[in-house]
Amino acid sequence: MTTNKFKSDVVLDKEYVKHNSFINLNISNSDEEQEKIIKKIKRSLEIAKKERKLSTYKNQVLDKVFYDLFTVENKTNETFQLTPNVIAEIQTLDNEEIPKYLFHRYRYEIYPKLNKIDDYPPYLQIEPSSICNYRCVFCFETDKSFTSKKAGFMGTSTLDLYKKIVDEAEGNIEFISLASRGEPLVSKEIIPMLKYSEKKFLNLKMNTNASLLTEKISHAILSDTIKTLVFSADAAEPELYKKLRVNGSLEKILKNIEMFNNIKEKNYPKSKIITRVSGVKVNEQQNFDSMKKLWSGLVDQVAFVDYNPWESVYSTPKNDIIKPCSDLWRRMFVWWDGKVNPCDTDYKSVLSSETFPKASLKEIWKGNNYKQLREKHLTGNRQSIFPCKSCTLI
Repeated sequence: MTTNKFKSDVVLDKEYVKHNSFINLNISNSDEEQEKIIKKIKRSLEIAKKERKLSTYKNQVLDKVFYDLFTVENKTNETFQLTPNVIAEIQTLDNEEIPKYLFHRYRYEIYPKLNKIDDYPPYLQIEPSSICNYRCVFCFETDKSFTSKKAGFMGTSTLDLYKKIVDEAEGNIEFISLASRGEPLVSKEIIPMLKYSEKKFLNLKMNTNASLLTEKISHAILSDTIKTLVFSADAAEPELYKKLRVNGSLEKILKNIEMFNNIKEKNYPKSKIITRVSGVKVNEQQNFDSMKKLWSGLVDQVAFVDYNPWESVYSTPKNDIIKPCSDLWRRMFVWWDGKVNPCDTDYKSVLSSETFPKASLKEIWKGNNYKQLREKHLTGNRQSIFPCKSCTLI
């Protein structure tokens, strides 16, 4: 059990599903609006199928998407389905972008269940900075052996490295997150990074605690770069927020988000950006109703995700979980220094053996290291791998 006084008791051998980990999600779309977008999706797929402008492979995947959404009656775990947050994302797209989005979303949702890969990961997380100005109680930034300057894990990405990652990802990976171990706005290159990413991805997301949000950064985010902006906040009460997000101030965050909204309303009234406040549910003091009351007027969506004790994976005892980790088929992480890792639970990169751009994203994704990890997980041998043997993510 965890001993931190701000966290609930956590069962260390409980399986945690990181994908679709919302335990609460408030989206304002009505049933009528959702029905309209579903009809729009169906029509877009019918047009794409008729025109056949995409590759044979992409058309085959879209045929499966159409079948799962509009033909199959008995849904299973391997049936592609539309969640409210996915519908909200599709709502921001032009009609011709929808088939492309669904192709990549199918790969993101279903390929990990089928243990299937193609040339690129469905999702790529790029780390502008491993440094964070917070010390949240549920985060590995509380691990001093990680944050110590001597350890070598702390740093920020160069713009040149970032551009090389984007250059290979563009046209191959449509789901990108600018976030991982640290706070992305720590990077002094974040504005040119955003500028370089402009109009290159269907879904470019950024997670930030919003403490370093400025007017200039707000303009860069709203200039057709970020599609989904996630503000990380776990409470609606200043004292509880401060206890969970150590070094943070709820009043400052509220002020910064209000500034962002004012800039958006005044300068970017047609922006389709989705904003979300997302918190980690760690104890019973956190109340989702109070979260909705505070945040719903400031953002489009409010959510809680389930807590998993990832910040202690290196010292946690071995568990009995043998199910494969879906991240091995779903995503790839590129750290600030080019080191590529299969997950961020392994925040010290024990599992990493490759560095970008010495090897390309495609070469790493299909390379021996990933291949061996997937094989061990598939054969029930994740217990032979450190730190997978102590991790609870599936």
